[in-house]
Amino acid sequence: MTTAHNWTPAGWRSHTARQLPSYPDLSAIAAAEAELQSYPPLVFAGEARDLTAALAEVAEGKAFLLQGGDCAESFAEFHPNNIRDTFRVILQMAVVLTFASKLPVVKVGRMAGQFAKPRSGDFEVIDGVSLPSYRGDNVNGIEFTAEARQPDPQRMMRGYMQSAATLNLLRAFSTGGYANLHQVHKWNLDFTGRSLWSSQYQEVADRIGEALDFMAACGISPETVPQLKGTSFFTSHEALLLGYEQAMTRQDSLTGDWFDTSAHMLWIGDRTRFEGSAHLEFLRGVGNPIGLKCGPSLDPDELLRLIDILNPGNTPGRLTLISRFGHDKVEAALPRLIRAVRREGRHVVWSCDPMHGNTIKGASGYKTRPFDRILSEVRGFFAVHRAEGSHPGGIHIEMTGQNVTECTGGAIAITDEGLADRYHTHCDPRLNASQSLELAFLLAEALKDARIGTAAVAA
Repeated sequence: MTTAHNWTPAGWRSHTARQLPSYPDLSAIAAAEAELQSYPPLVFAGEARDLTAALAEVAEGKAFLLQGGDCAESFAEFHPNNIRDTFRVILQMAVVLTFASKLPVVKVGRMAGQFAKPRSGDFEVIDGVSLPSYRGDNVNGIEFTAEARQPDPQRMMRGYMQSAATLNLLRAFSTGGYANLHQVHKWNLDFTGRSLWSSQYQEVADRIGEALDFMAACGISPETVPQLKGTSFFTSHEALLLGYEQAMTRQDSLTGDWFDTSAHMLWIGDRTRFEGSAHLEFLRGVGNPIGLKCGPSLDPDELLRLIDILNPGNTPGRLTLISRFGHDKVEAALPRLIRAVRREGRHVVWSCDPMHGNTIKGASGYKTRPFDRILSEVRGFFAVHRAEGSHPGGIHIEMTGQNVTECTGGAIAITDEGLADRYHTHCDPRLNASQSLELAFLLAEALKDARIGTAAVAA
């Protein structure tokens, strides 16, 4: 990619910006952004290009995208065990998917930067008291006090430092031996006796172990094939706090292109994707792979215009369209978008976000997502792509490796009354580790069926 026409990192400031905090001291936010510009990049241009190349394989149906992690990372829950456990579940899900589909899985975490969150209103009212809405830990605090809810530029610094530490640990896990396929059994230890899907995962792990033993007898081992002892792992977040994103944007010394070095992949949310949006203007100029959330209100012609803005060169792997319709709308609304994109010959990755369209408030008062609705949207997503002859390229989920109770249902049968047991999210409900693994087995069956169907058509 070459730098977009008539684009600068600060150009977004002359466009319509929604979902940005209102800082009381403009000089303080300017000073914080200037300081961030002097900090080292968190990721590098070459890594972002590698992810674009991997996503190009997804767009062609030769790989599958697994994108998952926290709804919103927090300062309070920052702990190496939490990072490890989420990474471990993503590895487990990837193993299940690869084993069933015979496709490589591109692993992208909603980690090391997923701090800022869009809100439905600028203010929150509790017992007649109105305060600024919580917009993520790198903006303000979740506590309902005037002091905590005041946007604080210094929180961006803490977000940067936590992202750097998280990335350091993720790189160590992915290349330092933890992701070695010979460890596939050990990833499951904490699930033994707790998850009904543990035995199925154990069976997959056993078969992988047998294959590895056979390969070792043939002279193929982690020592001779480095891919067996490590994996590529990328990071992503919603590019919402544009001052932070601008401060982290650097020019690649090799190509002259601009890259947002806060993450490998950035996406635009449902509330900020409109034409003329500051977020659209900013992301059109960076060389990172970009995601675009597509909801029920998106018209096919509007989608095509957005695609032309974000990917005018029609570069495979540059743009991922993340559909988030809800279980009862996906089969009616998604086909027209797929048809428009195919008609115009646009190269995109189609990914399914089955979380955001299925959020409800339970009788207990907790916001939740029924697991059966999540599965229903995933099934509908695959069914639509099968009917349209297109490739269901990925899944985008909010999940955690912790044993939380935030989404109802699943084989472990979390009830509405049971949500209070371990409801820890800072924003939206997440799938826990067992539910994530259960979803992976559903996806595996869908991918296996798709592979068999494609082979039958080719024959």
